[in-house]
Amino acid sequence: MVKNHNEVLYKNEQIETQRLILRKFKISDTADILEYGSDAETLEHVGWPGLSTLEEAQAIIYDRYMARNGLWAIQITDTGKVIGLINLHLNHDHDKVALGYMINRQYWGMGYASEALKAVLYLCFEGLRVNRVEAEHYTGNPASGRVMEKVGMKREGVTAKSHLVKGVFRDVVLYGITWDDYFRPAVLDL
Repeated sequence: MVKNHNEVLYKNEQIETQRLILRKFKISDTADILEYGSDAETLEHVGWPGLSTLEEAQAIIYDRYMARNGLWAIQITDTGKVIGLINLHLNHDHDKVALGYMINRQYWGMGYASEALKAVLYLCFEGLRVNRVEAEHYTGNPASGRVMEKVGMKREGVTAKSHLVKGVFRDVVLYGITWDDYFRPAVLDL
């Protein structure tokens, strides 16, 4: 991992993909955050309890989102709508990153999650130069696993009842990709 990881993250506060802009949150995102942050179906597979009011959405922007490196709003380029978030947590001791993401359910199945994940994965290996990136999802959410597989991550196993989420112990499926796998050339099927 590079020693100047905060510099790398600062220089990549905005990442552009074909259809998305990953950027720092702004107070003007309040209504979009409340839209997905108050939707029970969007929140079903995340540990976050969610939001009820515009005031709560503003508070989370000020208190948690604005000051944090490695956390991006996922904005659709054409419309300017914020449809979710993606974040990374650096683990310096083990030279790895854990990724997480959440997408407004109205935008599920459109490839936005894999597009955002692919961009942040690129930053992890090319910019931060970590040895490993991992992510997880609760069982019962196989769509999230398919997102991880689309970007080259491999399913590594299930931990039984390892996370207490909204009063229920949930099984967790772990996915990962290493430096060697990320940079391994694809085998051509000729």
